[in-house]
Amino acid sequence: MEISSPAFEQSQPIPQKYTCEGENVSPPLSFEGIPKGTKSLALIVDDPDAPSGTFDHWIAWNLSPQSTVLSEGASAPSNGKNHYGVLEYRGPCPPPGKPHRYFFKVYALDSVLDLPEGSSKAQLEQSMQGHILSQAQLMGTYKR
Repeated sequence: MEISSPAFEQSQPIPQKYTCEGENVSPPLSFEGIPKGTKSLALIVDDPDAPSGTFDHWIAWNLSPQSTVLSEGASAPSNGKNHYGVLEYRGPCPPPGKPHRYFFKVYALDSVLDLPEGSSKAQLEQSMQGHILSQAQLMGTYKR
């Protein structure tokens, strides 16, 4: 399985439009090679370079595996609470200085998750255990 974006290439800068200094909308994403038997997709976007530890930007699940494209600014059917305290995408907003890495991770699952809206990343990861058929990630950078 693969995840990509027409907005930025692997290991390349994320355009300002998708950050706190721009429109703060989610970038468009494409998924390829979704395995047969996939019932839903989950998506986690996080920054492991944040000063206080990994910072969650988007936690989403129960995305349709028939949709191979997530359009710019799209919303998910189910969202977890990110570190901004909201149930939607919030883009990169690192402190000034060195560039941070942002990982867009997609998981193909053999089930639809019964997880309450507003769940944490840890709760999502626990619910996915034993249900991951495949996974992929795209990493982009951003520096202020």
